[in-house]
Amino acid sequence: MAAADQNASSALTGASVVSISALLFTVASFWWLNARQGRLKAWEPHAFAAIVHSSTARLRLPLVLHNTGPKPIVVQDLILTFPEEPASHLPLLWVSSPSRLQPGPDEEAKLPAGFVVPGRAAQQLFLEFEAPFSGLLPEARDYKAQIQVRVGHRKGWRPLLTFTLRAANIVDPHRYTVYNNAPIELTKEDRRRADAALLELLDEHGLPGEEKQRNSPNDDGNTGTSR
Repeated sequence: MAAADQNASSALTGASVVSISALLFTVASFWWLNARQGRLKAWEPHAFAAIVHSSTARLRLPLVLHNTGPKPIVVQDLILTFPEEPASHLPLLWVSSPSRLQPGPDEEAKLPAGFVVPGRAAQQLFLEFEAPFSGLLPEARDYKAQIQVRVGHRKGWRPLLTFTLRAANIVDPHRYTVYNNAPIELTKEDRRRADAALLELLDEHGLPGEEKQRNSPNDDGNTGTSR
């Protein structure tokens, strides 16, 4: 009799463990598939638009944002900073959400506004950042840039994307136009134009750059510069 009771108790305990495990698995699966809070991911842009002069600095970037979780993420605000530059350099504020990368006179102004990235979805958008008298006078070199974001479910600013901004490709800083941000080798003529344009910008402000002019390659057949 005692043995029978013991077997029945063991069977009941085993069944309880299986039932509880199944319940926990169901709850965990539901949370993972439907209630988990993901995070935003973004990737380095391969192009950018820029204009820099005495009164303002403006950058336009194409971005793809991906929400890794099932719950929607509300994006409240964004800023663009240069974390390795002097503290006097002001962050560039999010000022517009244009419909394309190439600036033009026929564009419809679209002020920044919060938006939602749905769960497990990717969203492409163009972001324009600007700061009056930002202190940013780009030299012909690479810059470490960082986009920070404020989201609805967290407090404060958080890093979204850190990438390389290749300011050496800006050959006409006074004209708002598109430049390649891919790690490509510039021709000697492109380097001369970029150096001349950015040095002229620095001279306008009376501020010497860290490197006024890069050395030209001795070999005329060398059309690039190592990075």
